[in-house]
Amino acid sequence: MPPIPPPNLDDRSFQDIVDETKRLIPRFTPEWTNHNVSDPGVALIELFAWMSEMVLFRVNQVPERLYVHFLNLAGIEPFPPSVARTDVTFWLSAPSERPLTIPAGTEVTTSTSAVDAVVFSTEHEAVVSPPRMIAAHSARARGEQTVDAWEDLTYPGSAVTCFVSDPLEPGDATLFGFAESLAGAALRLTVQASAQGIGVDPTNPPLAWDVWTGEAWTPVRVQQDTTGGLNRDGQIVLLVPQAHASLMLAGTTAYWLRVRLVRPAPGQPTYQASPRLESVRAEVVGLTVPAEHAMTVGPENLGRSVGVPAQQFRVASVPVATRRDGERVRVVTTVGAEDWTEVADFSESGPADRHVVWESSTGVVRFGPRVRYPDGSVRQHGAIPPDGALVQVTGYRHGGGAAGNVGARTLTELRSTLPFVASVVNLVPAAGGVDAETVDEAKVRGPLSLRTGQRAVTAGDYERLTRETSVEVARARCLPGTATENGAVRVLVVPQVRTDPRTHKIDDFALSEPLLHAIADVLEERRCVGVAVEIGTPFYQGVSVAALVRALPGRPVALVRQRVLAVVDRYVNPLTGGPSGNGWPFDQDITAAEIAQLLEAVEGVERVEEVQLFEYDLRTGHRLGSGRDVLHPEPHALFLSAEHRVVVR
Repeated sequence: MPPIPPPNLDDRSFQDIVDETKRLIPRFTPEWTNHNVSDPGVALIELFAWMSEMVLFRVNQVPERLYVHFLNLAGIEPFPPSVARTDVTFWLSAPSERPLTIPAGTEVTTSTSAVDAVVFSTEHEAVVSPPRMIAAHSARARGEQTVDAWEDLTYPGSAVTCFVSDPLEPGDATLFGFAESLAGAALRLTVQASAQGIGVDPTNPPLAWDVWTGEAWTPVRVQQDTTGGLNRDGQIVLLVPQAHASLMLAGTTAYWLRVRLVRPAPGQPTYQASPRLESVRAEVVGLTVPAEHAMTVGPENLGRSVGVPAQQFRVASVPVATRRDGERVRVVTTVGAEDWTEVADFSESGPADRHVVWESSTGVVRFGPRVRYPDGSVRQHGAIPPDGALVQVTGYRHGGGAAGNVGARTLTELRSTLPFVASVVNLVPAAGGVDAETVDEAKVRGPLSLRTGQRAVTAGDYERLTRETSVEVARARCLPGTATENGAVRVLVVPQVRTDPRTHKIDDFALSEPLLHAIADVLEERRCVGVAVEIGTPFYQGVSVAALVRALPGRPVALVRQRVLAVVDRYVNPLTGGPSGNGWPFDQDITAAEIAQLLEAVEGVERVEEVQLFEYDLRTGHRLGSGRDVLHPEPHALFLSAEHRVVVR
């Protein structure tokens, strides 16, 4: 059904206005008889007619401000920005001898300048105590029994054999048990060892460190290792993840850290004999805390109630980040203070429900309206704060946007000093920051939402609801129950990856737990009764391009090769690839001819002599089979750039 055409409020054109004005000349100025275009008066008429036509053009347009109000009336509000997140490590000036606390809301920034600084604040309070090692065990790769190594580690003159299988097997491990959790700690192990682990490369030992997090062993990042693979005296600095749970092993309940022998990579030498540890001392030298691109605002008074429906108040700083526990609207009366419950809208609020709507984009806090219904009855949706009551917010955070996606080692400045903290740094880049939805984007989304409603019935409904769940969703594809083995609706999600396409790896497209839960909650609420829904990712199929290119005379070969690689990486990509540049289409072949045509347009390329396509295993990092002219994708798969080989002559 075609859309209803908008009314044309005034359809007069330039010539219509000129003719109408000339017809009025005899009535008001009969002495004016020269109506030719050369007459100065006619020139003025045409000038004002042109200006009037511009005014009429604007009259026939819906002003941007009114369009926004129309969307708000229909319940369509632009998405607020999302905040970027990263882990920030606070390094201590000396090992901590007492419990160390990093307060919630501690701010770190990229610069001391107030103009261009990007500010992050810690999400919660973090505390770490000095570590107390209480147990040690050695474990074989095969079998569940462990050998108690605590006496060998603590008794003078003895030593612990790290890996006890004979011969050594990948999976052999030594476990260290601690009395308290080390979650988030930067742990320094001072090791005394003898050079028994022969045959290993000291700069690249086949070792892995893990901690038990409650459901599985989770890898620990090795920040520094001066022991040469546990073969000499030195120090190992480990960054423990944010989770560290207790586990009972051989009758001992402790928080376990283990070092494990892993299968060597091709060409990597491994141990011929196990290293031996004479002593291990543990100290905390830092603390890693999750941080977000937002600034914390304490309690803020918004104003006093006048006791009428539909009151509105506004916080001082916008946009407001998604509220966490403890961030609430509070109404203070002479009787006391009470926190009101935030809801999405007042449609289900009764006159006694202490409900409030807090808009993230504008920061407006709204109380319930009074609505008159067709039968003449009047109903209050949501309670009204008493006259004279103080309306305040207990706290909130404001910020967000793509500016928060800063690189690694850029958050290096503390905005306030902390005892015993010498420096701060983010060892990994921040991700997840997305700018607020623009009015133009909301204008496109609004009519679609109104036409399809909020129920998930068709495949398009599932895809639209998935994309609207979060700005971190880039693409979605729904496979109906008839296309899956178990009859369940399957939604394939491509997350937003905002780094350079040349650096994209398969792990970058994994779905985070918060995003997965958010999508599941939205679809669960809107799916039809009896319909099972599965959420996953597409199969990413690696593509390796081999190209022989001839450069124009005088053009730098290295620069031309760099441009060619950048174009190929961007073209064969789930987010930026394909002919339209909006991501490689599902179920579409890739051909050597289209790659050659693409490369011929690169600046500095004279001609493309040969192009071959190879399948690529993104996990093992190897090409599969021989070169081809066409690659066919697996069902519901997306192509992803792998290691390309480009020769420029």
